[in-house]
Amino acid sequence: MSSIRNISLGIPVRSGHVLMLDGTDSVTGENFHRLIGGGIEFGETAEAALRREFAEELGVRLGSVELLEVVENIFEFEGRPGHEIVHVFAVDSADIDAFPLDVQLRVLGEGSPVHWVLSGGSDRPIYPAEAARIINALVQ
Repeated sequence: MSSIRNISLGIPVRSGHVLMLDGTDSVTGENFHRLIGGGIEFGETAEAALRREFAEELGVRLGSVELLEVVENIFEFEGRPGHEIVHVFAVDSADIDAFPLDVQLRVLGEGSPVHWVLSGGSDRPIYPAEAARIINALVQ
């Protein structure tokens, strides 16, 4: 039996844009955007996990972070069901602020593309499913 995964994701915002990664479900062919972050390890706080994930994935340090919401995400990806409890944070980072709006990055060690996406300016879905609503409230 599968278990529920606890994750921490961050929303870096600048000039109406959000830094997100691009992904594709190889089973459905769906292209999407996803907030940056990852799993919370046993004994680690959600905030500590967020800071570690941004360092591991982008090589950046986060400044202030603020927990916005905790949402439940039940989904299917790559033909398999998933279930997550998602801690969604607003994040500030001088390192991220230095990235120009046309930057094209890659997740370190994995290669997923990362770039600034204009809030409300993409036809791709944003995951987790509640992310678009949270982003809209944050950017307004």
